[in-house]
Amino acid sequence: MAQSVDAASVVDTINNNVSEKVTQKVSEYQIMTASAQQMVKDLTARVPYLVVAFVVFVLFWLFSIIFKKAVTKILGRRKRHQNLVTVFRRIGSALILFLGFMVAMIIAVPSFTPAKLIGGLGIGSVAIGFAFKDIFQNLLSGILLLLSEPFRIGDQIISGNFEGTVEDIQIRATTIRTYDGRRVVIPNSQLYTTPMMVNTAYSQRRLDFDVGIGYENDIEHAQQVILKAVQNASTVSHLAKPLVITKALADSSVVLTVLWFIEDGTQANRVASINEVMILVKRALDDAKISIPFPITTLEVNRPLALEIQRDEP
Repeated sequence: MAQSVDAASVVDTINNNVSEKVTQKVSEYQIMTASAQQMVKDLTARVPYLVVAFVVFVLFWLFSIIFKKAVTKILGRRKRHQNLVTVFRRIGSALILFLGFMVAMIIAVPSFTPAKLIGGLGIGSVAIGFAFKDIFQNLLSGILLLLSEPFRIGDQIISGNFEGTVEDIQIRATTIRTYDGRRVVIPNSQLYTTPMMVNTAYSQRRLDFDVGIGYENDIEHAQQVILKAVQNASTVSHLAKPLVITKALADSSVVLTVLWFIEDGTQANRVASINEVMILVKRALDDAKISIPFPITTLEVNRPLALEIQRDEP
């Protein structure tokens, strides 16, 4: 009889434990379901605000496009201030889009404030300052380059070991295209703090090359012949007079330097002009019987050489 009572109590205990666990799981499921339903309810309630926020951001985006077109139309007529137009277009449109983002966030999330965004990002902390040091430096350098305009899009520049045509001047970096068709991205801080050469800054550019004549030729006559040939070149500017000067009395020739100007200082015109002038100078010197010597080595022997000739005996 006692054993049957003990068995019944064990069964009751097991049933109670199972019931408690089932009740606990059901309660957890009900809590999760209620939370999911509340989230869906809150999201559904926020849908109109999200739609309004999206529409507001799209309106600010359209306004940024209109702003860029207006700046281009008003200031784009001044060809000398194209970089200034780029500054206003990019900075102005970026500020408009940022303002639109802030307004849209405030509409979508009423508890959102710019102060919370700044605090969340940690702007102003020392760690962020060091992390974004190069970015801010390139950003400031880019703005200063666009405002000061040491070069413009389309100019051909030399910076360090790179030379090419400026394709784009962005806030962070400047893109140039090398003469062999490669793209180089140069940080604006490097362009602003290191020496840079702008080959197309002025309308005219001087070119030169050296040519040697023999010592037996008359220097002044050779200069006149070369000068006449250079003046007949189609790529040579007539606004500045070409020159032919004596540079050096070298070992095997008298070195003359030919100097002339071209109207267009681009690399393509520079190469074409040098090619044309060299061909005309060479042809003129040949027609005038003026030699262009090359290095000659003369061997002098102080005593005769003894040569032994062996004859075959018959």
